[in-house]
Amino acid sequence: MAAAGAWTAWPDGAIAAATGEGMYGLIGQMMAVPGKRDALVAILAEGTADMPGCISYVVALDAKDEDAIWITEVWADKASHAASLGLPAVKAAIAKGRPLIAGFRTHIETIPVAGTRSAKA
Repeated sequence: MAAAGAWTAWPDGAIAAATGEGMYGLIGQMMAVPGKRDALVAILAEGTADMPGCISYVVALDAKDEDAIWITEVWADKASHAASLGLPAVKAAIAKGRPLIAGFRTHIETIPVAGTRSAKA
């Protein structure tokens, strides 16, 4: 890990301080209504195309629970995440997906300091 106060570059020019200032991350587990996970994943994917400040937004299927979804987010800062919740596409996705959500389990805030992103195929 970089020394306190050191800067670590992230792809596409986003920067975070290793001291914990800068980027904002979330990791959460969402539970779909039984049998509706694929529909919920599709809604989450369509509502995330253009979110300013979003460095990474990954929706993943839980390998052991057929109703669980993991969402991992990395943002330029906490304000960018908060602003995304007001975007029309995000609001529409939330409204459309809400009936398919059975609940939430894990919700963790993180402070991303480094990472990689592979080139798009």
